[in-house]
Amino acid sequence: MTKILTITLAPSIDLATSIDRVIAGAKLRCPPPRMDPGGGGVNVARAIKQLGGSSQALIVVGGATGNQLIDLLNAESIETIPVQVAQHTRQSLAVTDSTTSEQYRFSLLAEPLGADDGVQILNSITEATSDGALVVLSGSVAPGLDVEFPQQIQAAIADRTNRLIVDTSGLPLAHLIAHPTQPLHLLRVDQKEAADAAGVPLDTVQSSVEFAAGLVDRGVAEIVVTGRGADGSILVTKDKHLFCHAPKVSVRSKIGAGDAFVGAMALSMSRNEPLQRTLQWGVAAASATVMTEGTALCRLEDVQRLLPACTITET
Repeated sequence: MTKILTITLAPSIDLATSIDRVIAGAKLRCPPPRMDPGGGGVNVARAIKQLGGSSQALIVVGGATGNQLIDLLNAESIETIPVQVAQHTRQSLAVTDSTTSEQYRFSLLAEPLGADDGVQILNSITEATSDGALVVLSGSVAPGLDVEFPQQIQAAIADRTNRLIVDTSGLPLAHLIAHPTQPLHLLRVDQKEAADAAGVPLDTVQSSVEFAAGLVDRGVAEIVVTGRGADGSILVTKDKHLFCHAPKVSVRSKIGAGDAFVGAMALSMSRNEPLQRTLQWGVAAASATVMTEGTALCRLEDVQRLLPACTITET
């Protein structure tokens, strides 16, 4: 089985709680929060573990909160590669209004990193990358790092693997799309990110397929995956256009659904399964995740139950 390395440049400790009603001004007394390790690559590694696989999680951490994050990952038996920096690891808070079932999410920005931190991180990624490994960069690029940092990672590991999966956001994602160098192995963009990049609403499945096919043609990635919200997800390569329909489930929290999607896909790829099956795993894992509280992510039994309902259509 192919080894998997996940990279989280701006991890967090995710707190989730609830209150009868979220109102301004009053002191709101919430029950003790659920506390989970968070951040894109962290959640990818956690999803892989919960689905019966294994990976190494390279995380950029600092301060007392960084130590707490490592403890939380150790408690879940996630193998970590900490990259220590001076800046404290951030926290995020999700509060669910029990009356309306609406969820309010507050994500604190990470403290900016320095140029020396960037060099240290790249060196650590290179040392941790095994020959032929699947490397997953998921989550935001920490402030202070270059907008080209995903491409710098790609260049740093090129002698060891060409299988880099990227799921990021903001300016680094825009730069990847606008200025491709070598094609990524896989790029995932969510529905809003895809529409923002396209500059027009992607109102139909076909419009999403055409957007993804354009990225493949321009050499942005060999495989492009883009979401269609609760309807499902699309996977496009040079010769495949696949749409996987999502099963209908009750939504409790959408936190971590995209990360579970990427984790399930990476695990499937590490097992050399066909792309159709890989896409089904991703959609089933995302659907299973929204059924859970906070960032509990997906349960294997739920994913396996939902898989038959994740039907594939070729477009």
